[in-house]
Amino acid sequence: MAMATVRSALLRSSLRGGSRPSSVPKRNFASSAHDDEREMAKWEKVTYAGIVTCSILAIYNLSKGHPHHEEPPPYPYLHIRNKEFPWGPDGLFEVKHH
Repeated sequence: MAMATVRSALLRSSLRGGSRPSSVPKRNFASSAHDDEREMAKWEKVTYAGIVTCSILAIYNLSKGHPHHEEPPPYPYLHIRNKEFPWGPDGLFEVKHH
């Protein structure tokens, strides 16, 4: 595998015309600074618009309230206790009626 890689690199080098130095690409830092600034300003506006929109939607959803359902009828078979609790005859979080 390594030998094939070396051979292909040598073949490419010979086809290009030997070991002449390749041209160094020109670096353009200042030309894209204005574009980057505009892009940053655009996304800053999008972010602020998103924050405002999400806040308005949250306030609207929280202010609507929620439906209250009727209490179910007190069926006697729902709270069957065949054995005493270790903390006494009433449930741990129920109001004690003495």
